Amino acid sequence: MDQATSLRKMISRQGAQRRQAVAALSSDQPRVIAVSSGKGGVGKTNLVGNLARAFAGMGKEVLILDADLGLANIDILFGIRPAFHIGHVLNGEKTLNEVMVSPADRIRIIPAGSGTSGLTHLTEGQKLTLLGEFEDANLKADVVLIDTGAGISKNVLYFNLAADECLLVATPEPTSITDAYAMMKVMTAEHGARHFKLVVNMVSSVKEAKQVFLTLNQAAERFLTGAVLEYMGHISMDPMLRRSVQERKTVFTAYPRAECSQQIAKLAKVLVSAPRRHDTEGSIRLFFKRFTALPPA
Repeated sequence: MDQATSLRKMISRQGAQRRQAVAALSSDQPRVIAVSSGKGGVGKTNLVGNLARAFAGMGKEVLILDADLGLANIDILFGIRPAFHIGHVLNGEKTLNEVMVSPADRIRIIPAGSGTSGLTHLTEGQKLTLLGEFEDANLKADVVLIDTGAGISKNVLYFNLAADECLLVATPEPTSITDAYAMMKVMTAEHGARHFKLVVNMVSSVKEAKQVFLTLNQAAERFLTGAVLEYMGHISMDPMLRRSVQERKTVFTAYPRAECSQQIAKLAKVLVSAPRRHDTEGSIRLFFKRFTALPPA
């Protein structure tokens, strides 16, 4: 065996070892996914709740951070009324473990509330409190879903920048498409974000969903240098979904055979099996360290 052949084999072995190390690290760390939308009314919170149910059904431990600080309504979807929220943690009144609620097996929620609107204006003392709580709390999870508010407010941008993955929710409505693009533009141009994932909600057909993706992708390729938009799937307009909302239940559990429930299950599988970027070595604690380290608005 000549020296060149030996060198190639050694390099190949080293590359395989690095890939195995990355895979082992990724498998131990949760996927921290910020779910956002350019505008309200696109079914973002409903999708978060149903994805949580789908992940839990796959045997995953799920943590939901309700970061929709204006509405804070993920609890309605699960039919619960939390007595406390993260604002009580920031004020030193409660610990993180005391405010977390578990509405179902394998699902835990950190509720938001009317008193948390200043979450991105933390004092140094509040930052230390929050980081300390996340160090102490038992937050082992396979998937962390962050239900952000709609639009491009500082709150929404901060949560997306701190998370490992940004999942955009859009509908075929022109305003939804325009606002989703605006969000990508701000995050790319002003904050250097490059990777986005898209799910198209409330569609009448696969063709309609793909058209939304093509419209956004063409705009991104033309005007947003370096931006990459990945199509994750679509959710159909389904009367069972509306009925489940009225019943204060997730459609995934109330009507598991509904078309939209099957699509949500497929979306969950796609998300959890999607390759991780090499720079994604997230954890729940690291997420909050990133978040509290972001400069004030």
